Amino acid sequence: MHIEFLVEEPSAEAALKNLVPKILGSGVEFRVIRFQGKQDLLSRLPGLLKGYRRWIPADWRIVVLVDEDRQHCLELKAELEKAAGDAGLVTKTRASGGAGFQVLNRISIEELEAWFFGDVEALHGAYPKIPLSLATRSKYHNPDAIQGGTWEELEKELQRKGYFHGGLAKIEAAKAISAHMDPARNRSKSFQVFRDGLIEMANFSRR
Repeated sequence: MHIEFLVEEPSAEAALKNLVPKILGSGVEFRVIRFQGKQDLLSRLPGLLKGYRRWIPADWRIVVLVDEDRQHCLELKAELEKAAGDAGLVTKTRASGGAGFQVLNRISIEELEAWFFGDVEALHGAYPKIPLSLATRSKYHNPDAIQGGTWEELEKELQRKGYFHGGLAKIEAAKAISAHMDPARNRSKSFQVFRDGLIEMANFSRR
């Protein structure tokens, strides 16, 4: 099986390159295609999916990953589902009776950095001055509900401990943190949904 990941920014690409092998093992081939932001991805997605539909091999799958970014989650998911449906591709949401699907649409809520807060052990592993006790603070109990922007919060926490004085280097941080992440322990619900969807996609393809 081969998976094409469509993501909105380089930091997501950096994280997935570390995370996908941890979730699916080394036997799955994949490529990450990044865009110039969320709107670039969304605007080009309908045409891209129609292009895939014309030539995609039977053992290829597509994963679309975007940040919620305070957009209404159901509206965003509907937009992704429509693009796939108009292209004639079957999504996980629309697959019936346990049938296989070609496209997995997933949303990180509200941003990719919520997944990093979902694994404080990985944050500590990449940046040892970040205490493991960070996970016990009430504002971080639910990583997907962090107020004020998750990347801004991550920047604040790292800067308090002496990292990234000039501003958060998102690609560098994504690469470093994801290298320490354990997909099985992540507390972010949106990460869990992403992880479980990937596993289901891979398991069905191996039948």
